Amino acid sequence: MTKTVLQVEGMSCQHCVNSIEGALREIGVVGKVELANNVVEVLFDENQITIDAVKEAIEEQGYDVV
Repeated sequence: MTKTVLQVEGMSCQHCVNSIEGALREIGVVGKVELANNVVEVLFDENQITIDAVKEAIEEQGYDVV
């Protein structure tokens, strides 16, 4: 399993948290949003999914991965 932290812009409320964490869960990624730091900590199996797919799932929800 790979653990990484992504800087994400545009998050401001609990809806943002639910949106991102839900989208990640749908693709088999464990995600934890930290609104105060504008980061998303992700845990995923790099044999099953790429970091680009993780970023894409977040960006499809309307947020920018820096």
